[in-house]
Amino acid sequence: MKIEYDREVDAVYIYLQQKQVVKTIELSDVVKVDLDEEDNLIGIEVLDATQRYSLADIFNISTENLILEEGLAA
Repeated sequence: MKIEYDREVDAVYIYLQQKQVVKTIELSDVVKVDLDEEDNLIGIEVLDATQRYSLADIFNISTENLILEEGLAA
């Protein structure tokens, strides 16, 4: 997973997978989701991010109950 913030457009993008976007669905005026060729979620975009959240909240990342298979790096 990767999270990027684009200051020019005030948008946060959360990458779940690095795949080609085949379809984008607009959930609201500010939230869009990107899907791959099999309709799997690959990314989420939030527009006007700092109007809704502080950057400290956006980048305060934690994981819970994350169990990796043996042999995979964290």
